[in-house]
Amino acid sequence: MPKYRVELTEQLPYPRDRVFQLLADHNRLGSLVGLPVKRIRDSDQADPNGTGSVRWIGVGPVGFEETILTFEPDHLIEYSVTSFSAFRNHLGRIRLSGPPDGGTRLHYTAEFDEVVPYSGRTLELAVERVLRRGIRRLRQVLSETDL
Repeated sequence: MPKYRVELTEQLPYPRDRVFQLLADHNRLGSLVGLPVKRIRDSDQADPNGTGSVRWIGVGPVGFEETILTFEPDHLIEYSVTSFSAFRNHLGRIRLSGPPDGGTRLHYTAEFDEVVPYSGRTLELAVERVLRRGIRRLRQVLSETDL
């Protein structure tokens, strides 16, 4: 079981499909997390961001790959870091719930082990900061756009 865990829950006043659209799109995700994100492998599913797709997070050779493990539209995205990084045994889970035409409950967890001894708590705080910033930006984008 991973040693480090970040868990955030937010209630958003937007329909699940709109929230999911933004969180699932690899190429738009970068504006939420504040880092360059690019889809480097398409999924075999109808949605190119679905199960099996791979995104690169970072600049040039400095970054890491995440692979989508589970993709259930409007409900669930699970992903794992699948390249060398500061994380080991990483699993990210974005779960959306609530009535389809009402607000959305966003439950986000990220679990991982450290690679470098004694770096885990620092990484945990950094991941939490990135996720909190991403949720703030998600709220802002959703309030400004009409997807």
